[in-house]
Amino acid sequence: MTDMLSLDLSFYNWDLFTSYLLKGLVFSVQLTLLATVGGIFLGTLLALMRLSGKPSLAYPATFYVNTMRSIPLVMVILWFFLLIPMLIGKPIGADLSASITFIAFEAAFFSEIVRAGIQSVPRGQGYAAQALGMTYGQNMRFIVLPQAFRNMIPVFMTQTIILFQDTSLVYAIGAYDLLKGFEIAGKNYGRPIETYILAAATYFIICFSLSKVVRIIQTKVAIIR
Repeated sequence: MTDMLSLDLSFYNWDLFTSYLLKGLVFSVQLTLLATVGGIFLGTLLALMRLSGKPSLAYPATFYVNTMRSIPLVMVILWFFLLIPMLIGKPIGADLSASITFIAFEAAFFSEIVRAGIQSVPRGQGYAAQALGMTYGQNMRFIVLPQAFRNMIPVFMTQTIILFQDTSLVYAIGAYDLLKGFEIAGKNYGRPIETYILAAATYFIICFSLSKVVRIIQTKVAIIR
C-alpha cells in the first residue's frame, strides 16, 4: 500500500519539458492570445450592435450572446470540430477548429464586458460629443471606447486567465495543448498520477501569478481614475 501511495517526481526534468510540454504550452498560450484578440474584436462589434438601439442589429447579437453563454464550452468545441468539416466537405484539423471555437465562444463573454464598460462611461460625455456635432461612430471611437477599454483592462485580463484554463478542454478533440503534453509524458514515463499532479500545479502557478499581475494593474487603473 505504501508503494502505491508513494509519489516520485524525479523524472520531472528539463528534457521532459522540452520533449513533451513545451509544444503544448506554446499552443495553449497562442490559442489564449488569439482567442483574446479575436474575442475582444468580435465582442466589441456585438456590444455595439446590442447598444445601437436598432432591433435588426440588437436582436441577433443578443440571441448570439445568450446562446453561447448558455452552452458548455466543451459542447461547442465538439460541435465546431464535427460540424464545420461536414459543412465545408473537408477536415480542418483540431488546432484550427479550436481557434475558431474559442474566438466565437469567448466573443460572447467579452461582449458583455465591453457592453458594461461602455455603459460605465457617463452619458453626459456622449451628449456633449453629440452637441459638438460628432456622429455615433465618432463618439464611440474617440470618446466612449477609449475610456471604456481603460476601465475594462483588469476584467479583460481576468477573463484571459479563465480562457487559458479553458484551453485544456481542447483535449477532447485531440489538440496538443499543455494538458495533452502532460498526458503523453505520463504515459511515456509510466507516471500518469504524478504528471497530472504536476499539470494541476503548473496551471495553478501560471494562473495565480497572472492574477497577482491583474491586481497590480487594477490598482494602477484605480489611481488613474
